[in-house]
Amino acid sequence: MTTRSALALRNQLASGERSSREVTEEFLHKIEQLDSLGAFVYVDPEGALQAADKADARFAEGNVGRLHGLPTAFKDLNEVMGMPTTYGSKAMEAQVAMADHPLVAQVRAEGAVIVGKTQVPEFGLSTYSENLVAAPSRNPLDSRLSSGGSSGGQAAAIAAGMIPVGAGSDGGGSVRIPSAACGLVGLKPSLGRVPSDVVDGYNDSFGAPKFTVSGPMAHDALDAAMFFDAMLGVDHYLPKLQGGYPHKLRNLNIGYSAQSPFDPVYPISLEPAARQAFERGLKLLNERHRVEPANFNYAEDYPQTFAMVWTNSLKSLPVCDESLLGTLAREFRRRSMARPLAQGLQAATRIRQIGADFITQWSAFDVVVTPGMASAPPPIGYYTAHDADTDYRLQCQYTPYTSMVNVSSAAAISVPVSTSIDGMPMSIQLISPRGDEGLLLGLAHQLLL
Repeated sequence: MTTRSALALRNQLASGERSSREVTEEFLHKIEQLDSLGAFVYVDPEGALQAADKADARFAEGNVGRLHGLPTAFKDLNEVMGMPTTYGSKAMEAQVAMADHPLVAQVRAEGAVIVGKTQVPEFGLSTYSENLVAAPSRNPLDSRLSSGGSSGGQAAAIAAGMIPVGAGSDGGGSVRIPSAACGLVGLKPSLGRVPSDVVDGYNDSFGAPKFTVSGPMAHDALDAAMFFDAMLGVDHYLPKLQGGYPHKLRNLNIGYSAQSPFDPVYPISLEPAARQAFERGLKLLNERHRVEPANFNYAEDYPQTFAMVWTNSLKSLPVCDESLLGTLAREFRRRSMARPLAQGLQAATRIRQIGADFITQWSAFDVVVTPGMASAPPPIGYYTAHDADTDYRLQCQYTPYTSMVNVSSAAAISVPVSTSIDGMPMSIQLISPRGDEGLLLGLAHQLLL
């Protein structure tokens, strides 16, 4: 491609310097070349080129959206009209979507060209994008390793240049985990910031705050801000970053901690590369801000409460054949179905209390910094070789700092700041207890200058 910057490419399309068909053809060729990465589970070349031609026709009429003619893709958890949705499970009957998911409709309305669907874990449950439907999504930087999950196919596609930028969904770290694995900026917005996330309310059916929100995944903060604006349908974050806001950010009160709410049940330790990235991120932040250690007192019942709320909805999935479920989904669905309704409701109430306490503690600071992941991404098959409980434990030990942000409904961002000895990107996580996505994008821009 002529440029890695999605923003620069968007500007070329918006100015007429390049046609959408030309750009779409190039990305489709890259997708075909890199098929062995397993990033895509469905590609629609004919539909994408038709959409590109329509975008070029709209340009001739002076009708240019925020993502005019720019190719992108969506996870196989989002319905895209005319494309099949498997939700990463052979136990569900794949259906060709008759309408777009609200987020897909918003991004399409901004002029984007949707080229296909990307790989996910079964029902989006896991920190790895491997399932029984299609080949696993592999890390473009080392194809032996995972690209993370649940937005693993998206991350692999963006990092490999198969699409320039895209949206992920994050219910326990599913934007930040694959972004960290593949060296991208991944923004998890606060609950309700993206209107399409709350079209049916802010709570799940048990009364817990919804964990899952949608956020941009990109090579840098400017690309993330551009795509985020398109997701919202406003010009806000990109103009803010381009208007000098990151350079004006000074003297923030930043607290850092490597404590995890999973500490009471699992041994959590940072591999040297993760520790080095954490220390480098803090050093970079300390050049402009006041950085100090923080001591948080996380609820000891968080691990079991989170696991219960995280799996409550599995009992209601319209599964056609239980025997076709993967090990993790089958076991946690069994537990969900055996759980009394009252217990699920109590967990929902308790998780709301825990989330509020997180916000209270974090609000002593403008921003809280944690390590990104506890290690570099593991190999393909690292989790699935085990029983469900071991699989889950290994996931929590790899990603001990992400799910607490979803529980709190706060905003967070993953930013790459260093590389491991093997050349894999390593990230830190920035949390805004006040849900200030602009602040997080501004800090990410500072860190990547």
